[in-house]
Amino acid sequence: MTHVVFVLVPGVHLLDLAGPAQVFGTAADFGHPYRLSYVAEQEQVPSAQGLPLAARTSWPELGPDDLVVVPGWRAPTLRGGPLPGTALLERLRAHHAAGGSVASVCAGAEALGLAGLLDGRRCTTHHGLQDELAARHPRAVVVRDVLFTTDDRVVTSAGIASGIDLALHLLAGRHGPALAARVAREMVVYARRNGHEPQASAMLRHRSHVDDTVHRVQDLIDARFAEALPLARLAASAGVSERTLTRLFARATGGLTPLRYQQTLRVERAEHLVSHGATVESAAREVGFEDARMLRRLRARTPF
Repeated sequence: MTHVVFVLVPGVHLLDLAGPAQVFGTAADFGHPYRLSYVAEQEQVPSAQGLPLAARTSWPELGPDDLVVVPGWRAPTLRGGPLPGTALLERLRAHHAAGGSVASVCAGAEALGLAGLLDGRRCTTHHGLQDELAARHPRAVVVRDVLFTTDDRVVTSAGIASGIDLALHLLAGRHGPALAARVAREMVVYARRNGHEPQASAMLRHRSHVDDTVHRVQDLIDARFAEALPLARLAASAGVSERTLTRLFARATGGLTPLRYQQTLRVERAEHLVSHGATVESAAREVGFEDARMLRRLRARTPF
């Protein structure tokens, strides 16, 4: 069981909180072991949008697999926002020192900065607060105009909706991009990539559509990309003709065929294996190619 604890401060933005909470809650609905808790310095916390929120004032026991998230709050400047108490800052430091992960959305990066967790680490925040964050925490490496950053179990994201991207990224890292894509699909959100990274997984990059027929076929390919999946089998699984599936798939994915999508997944997985020490030959067999020749040809024409 992974415990995700959200720290609520007065003026917390609802979407900063609700977006990541729904990502992890949806993962739990799909059978993954997530438990969500909400803590604050008082039992009732006013939100920026006027809805009062209930929280507990005592912290649960946390371990290295658990995550603490600090959503952002409404404030024209970081200096003018709510000041997190010393007990909260110590909790953040202690959890990270014990091997746990901490994350922030928007202005929540200020709490991590005050706790000393941004010193020497890459971080980001809302575009309107980036300069102030850099000035207030000069030892932090503020990366501008990206959706999120990760650095030594310290994860920070930009404004408001980027908390969803942060949470999907954490899901993909823990459970693989197939789960992140499934959660994004359930939430009907565009699974965006981090602007600082060269690319996102094909499972996210080509699933930013709402065609349920194509999503069902992609679910099958994602789960069994190393197997032979004839077009007739894929079309039958979706209850459409081969011609219809090809047309729908190309329209939803920006021109890909089901085979090309499967090959892209195979090449990405093979790249991962090779980067971790596997030979091209063994990686090719692992992802479903008979030998390395096809993998080499596809790698040569696929940008990474």
